Amino acid sequence: MKYNYQRRATHPVRVGNAIIGGDAPILVQTMTNTDTNDVEGSVAQVLHVAEAGAQLVRLTTQGVKEATALGEIRKRVRAAGCEVPLSADVHFNPNAAFKAAETADKVRINPGNFVDAPRTFQKLEFTDEEYAGELARIEKHFVPFLQLCRANGVAVRLGVNHGSLSDRIMSRYGDTPAGMVESVMEYLRIARREGFDDIVISIKASNTSVMVETVRLLAREMEKEEMTFPLHLGVTEAGDAEDGRIKSAIGIGALLADGIGDTIRVSLSEDPANEVPVACELRNYISSREGHEPIETPATILPGDARNYADAPKGGIKLPVALHADKLDVEFKKLDASSNPADAPLHGWILLTSNHRNPVGEVKSWIDRYVAIGGKGNIVVEYEYPDTDIEALMVHAGADFGALLLSGYCSGISVVAPAFADEKLAELELAILQGTRMRMTRTEYIACPSCGRTLFDLQSTLQEVKKATAKYPGLKIGVMGCIVNGPGEMADADYGYVGAGPGRVSIYRSKELVIRNIPADEALPALIALIEEDMKPQNS
Repeated sequence: MKYNYQRRATHPVRVGNAIIGGDAPILVQTMTNTDTNDVEGSVAQVLHVAEAGAQLVRLTTQGVKEATALGEIRKRVRAAGCEVPLSADVHFNPNAAFKAAETADKVRINPGNFVDAPRTFQKLEFTDEEYAGELARIEKHFVPFLQLCRANGVAVRLGVNHGSLSDRIMSRYGDTPAGMVESVMEYLRIARREGFDDIVISIKASNTSVMVETVRLLAREMEKEEMTFPLHLGVTEAGDAEDGRIKSAIGIGALLADGIGDTIRVSLSEDPANEVPVACELRNYISSREGHEPIETPATILPGDARNYADAPKGGIKLPVALHADKLDVEFKKLDASSNPADAPLHGWILLTSNHRNPVGEVKSWIDRYVAIGGKGNIVVEYEYPDTDIEALMVHAGADFGALLLSGYCSGISVVAPAFADEKLAELELAILQGTRMRMTRTEYIACPSCGRTLFDLQSTLQEVKKATAKYPGLKIGVMGCIVNGPGEMADADYGYVGAGPGRVSIYRSKELVIRNIPADEALPALIALIEEDMKPQNS
């Protein structure tokens, strides 16, 4: 259990002229949403996002043609005086990966579909012998790819997504964090046997709780096997506007607070340049804790479930509470996290604050010490922010409270920011609780950030879907640009609106394809009709 901020030790990986991991600062990256075959448009967007501060740019290379175009894009970007590294994004197509190893600075492959067949969502059975045979087949294809990357000085990103685990992994581990971790560990063990260290790992989900749990598990498993590969962090399909920023801050911020993460991307369903300042703000906010005054480490640390406080809140309010939204009529004992927990009441309500440079670490230490002496009071954590910019406040509060809520701390949250009205702060508190899946008070949207694979105008489509479905609080709706990102990547959505072809859309109920390949102008009415039909009372 860490209370003092310290980054996880990793080895450096060179990507073009950049370094990821080691002692290098956390690197901010983004992804273009242009067609990679549109060389001129892609070059313009790379230069645009680089000017905005992106330190690495990824482009989709779904085929050999796109991987070849990436080489020309890279050549023109360098001719324009821009040295930002370019990464190829490959799914399903090993041939494209091999070509990209000749044209890119880094190649992303997905262990779920690099060698394994595309996921069918079928329950398959493998004997131990058959499973071992599949691992041998992966090695047969992966080793030549690593050899080509080594020869060309190209780094590799192993990118696992929650919704794209192979049927083989699903057969043994299910749709679980353990399955996600094993999916990448299989490839890392091969790479280590080959002496190939230039690998960065990402392991993402749209559910922040799953994402944080999985990355923490991966870090522990790598430590057991003495691996120090750097990690890329991101909440996939975070959406746009307030939701996208808060969800990203929650998931990425919680891990950065643990010292985990060497490069980050905030994935927004917006102009890629909009992602960069959000990521920079988040990186700078957490990194500013480096070298802070040491925080006391408790002598006894209880397991996380011991922090599920026993006393139920008064008035029938469900935990966790949002102080400005719920306006609790209870008496609080206000304490600073620098105080001695032994001076706190063992029951009742506590309002815990912190002015430490690492407020998350100080509050975690105080709560663990409080629980260790038998404390069972309901703790609302309150942080005050001097921010006058709402986007900065979203990032800071999302990161701080996400780190607490996703680790099992606190009974409620209170955001104090004198520059903003109480109504805005109440809205922000509820958005943070929604982003951690602790309390659902609105419709949640799982939307990809768009890329060159997208088959419709994702930004305008997302706005139309949100306008039509905001009346369904608690539902999770996926809006995905192509079949690569759906249905798998919207793993736990209740409904999905997925690009099926140019001007065509398919509608899903969870992972079930309900309406196939209909014209885009019919898709939203079909989605609403399906939701309404499902919401009708069933005949007894």
